Amino acid sequence: MNSIEQITPNTIISVILCGGSGTRLWPLSRKALPKQFVPLLHGKSLLQLTMQRASLLGKSQIIVASEEHRFLVQDCADAAQVHGTILLEPVARNTAAAMAAAALNAPADALLLFLPADHHIPDAAAFAATIRSAVPAAQAGSIVTFGVQPSFPSTAYGYIQQGAALAGQGAAHMVQRFVEKPNATKAQELLLAGGYFWNAGIFLVRASTLLSALEQHAADILNACKQAVREQAVDGRFCRLGAEAFAACRSDSIDYAVMEKSGNVAVLPFAAAWSDVGSWNAVAELTAPDDKGNRVHGNGYAVDASDTFIHAPHRPVVALGTHNLLIIDTADAVLVADAGHAEQVKTVVAQLEAAGVPQALHHRHVARPWGMYDSVDSGERFQVKRIVVKPGSSLSLQMHHHRAEHWIVVSGTAEVTNGDKVMLLTENQSTYIPLGQVHRLSNPGKVPLEIIEVQSGSYLGEDDIVRLEDTYGRLVAPVKQG
Repeated sequence: MNSIEQITPNTIISVILCGGSGTRLWPLSRKALPKQFVPLLHGKSLLQLTMQRASLLGKSQIIVASEEHRFLVQDCADAAQVHGTILLEPVARNTAAAMAAAALNAPADALLLFLPADHHIPDAAAFAATIRSAVPAAQAGSIVTFGVQPSFPSTAYGYIQQGAALAGQGAAHMVQRFVEKPNATKAQELLLAGGYFWNAGIFLVRASTLLSALEQHAADILNACKQAVREQAVDGRFCRLGAEAFAACRSDSIDYAVMEKSGNVAVLPFAAAWSDVGSWNAVAELTAPDDKGNRVHGNGYAVDASDTFIHAPHRPVVALGTHNLLIIDTADAVLVADAGHAEQVKTVVAQLEAAGVPQALHHRHVARPWGMYDSVDSGERFQVKRIVVKPGSSLSLQMHHHRAEHWIVVSGTAEVTNGDKVMLLTENQSTYIPLGQVHRLSNPGKVPLEIIEVQSGSYLGEDDIVRLEDTYGRLVAPVKQG
């Protein structure tokens, strides 16, 4: 780990777990852009807000994410002004492996605060105060989990039963037991019984304590992660775990692997507002209702409607005479669902993916390490994209076997490599890239470069890109000799 501040026994290092797929918020979040990266709240993503919230507890952060999303994480870190380590998982192996790898990359004496990347906690100061109040328990050797006071009998969360108070450890209590996500009847029983909290999946623990617990209860996971850490490689801000060793690791949650087996788990209540933003109903609750229970985000209009949520960031969407509906509009897909079926969205996405529907996985708007592109239009043998390149960034040196391209500069300055020629193009200027021609697009300026790209050819898929040079660690085609 790149040390940012001097580590003492009281130092809290925030470890943000960023591996979720977020399919329950389809079509806004998708596999290529999970919900933690979507700008859901005032133009900020949940990950950016989590980083900013964690910054109240100290400068040191480790973000555990997938290789696929590394530049989305980097963009969020830049926006949040966080300069921690980005620990990359070659494959997803659930929270036990992610937490083990982070603990192995941290000083043994440090207190690690494990945070999901996709939670919404509006009162950051209350959150920080609650975490600080758990420090005595973590220093005493407990694995501290945080329980949210339930406000209704939810079937979407696991529950924690509070046991006896721990002497000298503040408001912390021993965990009596963990309860799986209950059915509606059981959830009502737990709420009426009292002494039960929603499991927020937030933990504070000394690194050495967690590693000892893993050694005792999940030694195979710990050993696989030790090997992956021994084989890890640092690439600038990224730290890549050893791929083969990590892939061989068993996939399990920290709850099953450690928490439900350990005898030194404590719970501390968190009384402020909290949401895991785990469904469209949860997203709807972030918007204030009108007098008929309608909640509207963006360009929505609820007419003679009640208890209807409309998410319409791009164009007018009208709900006429509806009741208890969720209406989610995006540029290339629309979801209309009864609010009582919000938890089934994940199942629908799996069906769309199995049917080969591209919108199940990808947005029309696609983030890239150098910027983004938006697929404006397409048809037989043509495709039109709007491309934005960040200042100082460039695409790979590449060529295509099946398509030619026309580039028109809308704004900014483009440095274009077109075969053996290198030229500068400015607003309203253009160039033509013949099929098979080696080319590259760069932005040498101080402002974003925006171009319109018109592709034409027999095949226009993204896999018809032969990279010859790349600065972002993506696969490069071997150079043939002779």
